[in-house]
Amino acid sequence: MDVLNTGAFLPYPVSTLSPRIIPNDLTSFKSKGISEIERVTQQKLIELKQEYDRVVEEFNWNKIVYESEFNFEPIVGETYYLYEIRGKNTLSMIKPEEWGQKHLGSFKLSVDKIWAKI
Repeated sequence: MDVLNTGAFLPYPVSTLSPRIIPNDLTSFKSKGISEIERVTQQKLIELKQEYDRVVEEFNWNKIVYESEFNFEPIVGETYYLYEIRGKNTLSMIKPEEWGQKHLGSFKLSVDKIWAKI
């Protein structure tokens, strides 16, 4: 095998007469990549924060409803109304337009026993 003939197929120069190898400038590529990943990450963090806030709010409402006073077993899928009466929270079947009490919210009980604010 002739050394001179194989040099033409090597990916690097084998002689001082070979053309210069100039590495690609990847600064722009890297900069754009970093900017993009920062943008995507920031968007994901915003979405996570919104989901977190939603879950915390759902938990807080469920805690309030479950700690309220009621003398009946709620039925899944039915709408119930939460009122503040004399400083205490009360869950009722009476609609707000039928009762002059301070209405805090309307809720439906789901199959998994989570109160959904409607």
